[in-house]
Amino acid sequence: MNKSTKTPWSGRHKGKDRLRSAIWTALDEQDIAPVSPYGHIPSFIGADKAAHLLANLPIWKSAKVIKCNPDTAQLPVRVLAIREGKLLYMAVPRLTREECFIELQDADILSKDRPLEEVLSAHHAINYGRLVTFDEMQPIDLVITGCVAVSRDGGRTGKGAGFADLELGMLREFGLVSPQTPVATTVHPLQIVDSAYLPMQSHDTPLNLIVTPDEIIETNTPYPQPTGLDWNAVRKDQFDTIPILRILKEKATEK
Repeated sequence: MNKSTKTPWSGRHKGKDRLRSAIWTALDEQDIAPVSPYGHIPSFIGADKAAHLLANLPIWKSAKVIKCNPDTAQLPVRVLAIREGKLLYMAVPRLTREECFIELQDADILSKDRPLEEVLSAHHAINYGRLVTFDEMQPIDLVITGCVAVSRDGGRTGKGAGFADLELGMLREFGLVSPQTPVATTVHPLQIVDSAYLPMQSHDTPLNLIVTPDEIIETNTPYPQPTGLDWNAVRKDQFDTIPILRILKEKATEK
């Protein structure tokens, strides 16, 4: 495995860098990750089981519209969403398109006669779904986000790129995610750390629910949900490489 813990986003928060490195190393050394976890939202043995545990919860059963990250760790969640007839939104990887979300529906996908695991992968979903603008999207009932580390009080961190927080910030700006919209994740127990090691910042989205292959954790998080897109937290490299940010900034300036 490639064991370099340095990523294109290293250096933004040294404490979180150290934490991610420790989690990736632990998953690697204990053979929990089927593929190299380094630099990624790590896939883990038991991801299928965690997804099914999530799918048995009332919060899942009542959700008709789900937003889920495109990482392999949550592929079983996306598969279950489509199999159960839910409307699924995935972000375009790295938000490289102006229409930065992919809408996926069971009828469209099942008619392709391709394995769902292929259709709903990060690399192929854009070929099977429909690129949509925020104005074309429906309000979201449940958010699933990928994590490298989590804490039982709802703290979370991803791989450090900040895409998840940007996505949710923009969805909040358009009223598609509200403060009451639950945010959940599926992780391996090794990814759960003490909250002292996981500092939360004002733009960070806390978790309401953490699901492992063997446990359901309702966080009752004390952290507030961000209210929208925090322009002060948008970095220059994000602004330069994510088209929708430049469009939204231009519109905000015109008001």
